[in-house]
Amino acid sequence: MQLNRISNDISVSPQIAPGDLAGLKAAGFASIICNRPDGEGADQPSFEEIKAAAELVGLSARFIPVVPGMVSDSDAEAFGEALRTLPGPVLAYCRTGTRSEKLWSLSQASHRPMAATLAATNRPGTT
Repeated sequence: MQLNRISNDISVSPQIAPGDLAGLKAAGFASIICNRPDGEGADQPSFEEIKAAAELVGLSARFIPVVPGMVSDSDAEAFGEALRTLPGPVLAYCRTGTRSEKLWSLSQASHRPMAATLAATNRPGTT
């Protein structure tokens, strides 16, 4: 399984299997977030299967399914809320990891203070 570490608090990966959960727990993860809708792929385990395996090894699990190419502001808000409330570190996954990474990025952008955004765009000597 390929893990892409974004920060100390979050990593993303492609689809995981129930058999991966014990290894994820051993690697230090405390929670998982599934961003892949059930039934997206024929060989994909359901979220309920993943959740049951996660709970057996002591991991928290959250289901925030997002259709590919259809990430919304409310999806990003739900993802950000999950990151604030779930024990970390967190592994988020989808088919390839891209949706999960995009959700993380959007959830972080919505919490960036406006002053920081303005300071980055209004540097001295530019108008």
